[in-house]
Amino acid sequence: MHAWILERYGSADDLAYREIPFPAFRDDNEVLIRVVASSVNPVEKHALKPMFLFRRRAGFLRPKDGRIGSDVAGRVEVVGRNVQGLHVGDEVYGVGRGSLGEFAIADQSQVVVKPAGLSFEPAAALPIAGVTALQGLRDQAQLRPGQRVLVNGASGGVGTFAVQIAKALGAEVSAVCSTRNVDQARSLGAVRVFDYSKEEFTESGQRYDLIFDLQLNRPLSAIRRILNPQGVYLMVGAGPGNVARIVVRLLGRSLAARIVGPRTKFYIAKITTGELQTLSDLVGSGRLTPVIDRSYPMNQVPDALRYLIEGHARGKIVITTSDSPPGGVV
Repeated sequence: MHAWILERYGSADDLAYREIPFPAFRDDNEVLIRVVASSVNPVEKHALKPMFLFRRRAGFLRPKDGRIGSDVAGRVEVVGRNVQGLHVGDEVYGVGRGSLGEFAIADQSQVVVKPAGLSFEPAAALPIAGVTALQGLRDQAQLRPGQRVLVNGASGGVGTFAVQIAKALGAEVSAVCSTRNVDQARSLGAVRVFDYSKEEFTESGQRYDLIFDLQLNRPLSAIRRILNPQGVYLMVGAGPGNVARIVVRLLGRSLAARIVGPRTKFYIAKITTGELQTLSDLVGSGRLTPVIDRSYPMNQVPDALRYLIEGHARGKIVITTSDSPPGGVV
């Protein structure tokens, strides 16, 4: 089989498309998936050059395995002996290991059968970004109908899902984005859209029950000004920069919030079949549509990662193999 391999830590230029042995199962609860589509996430970006302290599993000096990619949509080729509910030939989506290649391995707890009306490309856009938005809004913030939500960074992968899911949960949604993304944010369900190049959203006079922050580009004093006294400030993204800068930013902001407020939460999404099925239900009901900015063929994965690193994607960046059909929900 062929797969993209990170041969040494550095940049997208250090990726090579190599012929490698088929990946082995870690246990009997896994399935082998023939990849039809995948998508790229910040996790792939940071895997190119992780902090030294985070390299215990990946390899300290050089990548041990080198395969990258998590989001996956495709067809089941082999099932482990303990796998239940999945069969050879099933069309599935979820999270696996090494999905930027011809085949990926996934635990049965992190993949579900793909809805019949959802093609492979949008299915591959759903898992990490969609679950991140869902768990933040529903579980971390416990969002209730009628509450006011501000999504700062509403045009990226997680942001486009967050606007739609918040609306589906009955919230009144405001969004912050650039000029070129204002119409997109409105079309996804935002009732108030702040163009950050023309208006400072922290000086609008509006207060919110939840601030879903993917950018972390405003001081806590400004956040407190627009957050209701019992509101929640949810740090979802960590803003631009390398892993070291992100860790410092998160730790500093978390410590400051403990001292002076507001009530702040940070979390890492956990992908489960239950969460994926909820996303499938939202898509099936018409309340959630994956937004795809660009689609790259598998032989252009480095270009896709470079575009992700630029930080201007409008929705998700999808990777397709030759038999991946175009389009979205059909």
